[in-house]
Amino acid sequence: QVHLVESGGGLVQAGDSLRLSCAASGRTFSSLAMGWFRQAPGKEREFVATISHGELTYYTASVQGRFIISRDNAKNTVYLQMNSLKPEDTALYYCASRRDSGLASRDSGRYEYWGQGTQVTVSS
Repeated sequence: QVHLVESGGGLVQAGDSLRLSCAASGRTFSSLAMGWFRQAPGKEREFVATISHGELTYYTASVQGRFIISRDNAKNTVYLQMNSLKPEDTALYYCASRRDSGLASRDSGRYEYWGQGTQVTVSS
């Protein structure tokens, strides 16, 4: 079992930066792939970024070059550094963990554990 708690969301202006954190319980964190997803009002949840146990990273095209996913295994924490934020980045951001795989995936169906989400609102 993995318990995830996100933090770091807030209200910012376009062009600002935010760093989201996701603290994970469980002693197997370092072996698991982690992901960030987001859901805007009236839209389906979408993939944002993922990081493998070996720190390979993948991003959706709309955030490539602006967002950076990273992990600190000593702290059981995964981060999402978000730069040059745009109004279209406004969403509820979720952290997710795979149950028993270190392979990164863009597919939300491959993630078994989810946090409650943290709201990011970007004003124009």
